[in-house]
Amino acid sequence: MSDIGKVAEIEWLKTVELRPDMKLELGEFVVMPNHFHTIIIIGENEYNSSQNNDTHRRDAMHCVSTIVKTANNGNKFAPQSKNLASIARGFKSSVTTYARKIGNIDFKWQTRFHDHIIRDTESFDRIQNYIANNPSNWDDDRFK
Repeated sequence: MSDIGKVAEIEWLKTVELRPDMKLELGEFVVMPNHFHTIIIIGENEYNSSQNNDTHRRDAMHCVSTIVKTANNGNKFAPQSKNLASIARGFKSSVTTYARKIGNIDFKWQTRFHDHIIRDTESFDRIQNYIANNPSNWDDDRFK
């Protein structure tokens, strides 16, 4: 694994300890030469609990409040936090910081990420196996 790949692995492993309030659990993951696959489980927490009595509009996928009240009682969209996008943003930021400031590595992420909600055991098993076996498919990677 390259230096930047090792940093990506270390930073990903820090994810749970950096966000204890989100009740995260890391599933299968693999750092590939040009991409990263992972399963992350977001447990029930104060940000996505069905017991939350927040009356503001909520992001249906992540159950996170997307509108906040401003001092003049107007509504504004709040920055997204405590959801999957914020986890990905933090991870990508930490790896990029290392690459640019510490490792002096010319490195860029693609601007977005692909996510998929795993809804059943069959899908979980299929995706977990795909991730675990991804390194053996490297020779056939079309973006290599």
